[in-house]
Amino acid sequence: MIAARPAIVRLTRTASTMDALHELAQAGAPAGTAVVAEAQVAGRGSRGRGWSSPPGGLWLSVLARPRTAGLELLSLRAGLAVAELLDRLGAGARAQLKWPNDLMLDGRKAGGILCEARWQGAAPAWVVIGLGLNVTNAPPADLGAAATNLASVLPSLSAAALETPVVEALRAVDAGAGALTEDERARFARRDWLRGLALEAPEAGTADGIAADGALLVRRPDGSVAAVRAGTVVLAGTTPTADLRPCS
Repeated sequence: MIAARPAIVRLTRTASTMDALHELAQAGAPAGTAVVAEAQVAGRGSRGRGWSSPPGGLWLSVLARPRTAGLELLSLRAGLAVAELLDRLGAGARAQLKWPNDLMLDGRKAGGILCEARWQGAAPAWVVIGLGLNVTNAPPADLGAAATNLASVLPSLSAAALETPVVEALRAVDAGAGALTEDERARFARRDWLRGLALEAPEAGTADGIAADGALLVRRPDGSVAAVRAGTVVLAGTTPTADLRPCS
């Protein structure tokens, strides 16, 4: 007998697809279960930051139940999976990645990834992979030219049309995989928006790719290389923008 596919739960409006999926996971939902909402009223990003989630965008979360969980690596892998999907759908090299978990189009933020785990002792009970992507919705006006939407590159695509292929792409990500392989690092490098740019933070220097453990590599002015595992990226000569963080 062929096993049933995990459900895609579709909501008109919710606080956060991540919160809704955490509740389903607590109730025993299987790996691969997804929650998609037309709008979120309390979408969030890293460090508790909010994200505008009006109708027209793709707001969804996918459940994984790995035996181990490296959330930083999972965010990178999930972002790579979505960027490569957008490439296949016609965005090509215009779909890029900004460490640690931002999706970029033509150098502007279009969305992002946020992963959250719930634990049973030292092992994860489950992990929720959250994605927010501006599709036909207008980005928040206060972000100005720093944000964009997919319609600026692929005007024929809608959030509804993207829903199933994006869910399938995220279901295929190995949430329990260890260090990034050379192939994964090479694929990320082809889309690495930060590489070669001068940074003021989280370390002063030049972005120089990512390490196998997912750390951002920054080449300092003295030639040494720092491996940065957390922090807000600030380009040289700019100021940090708190809202430009991953959405869920």
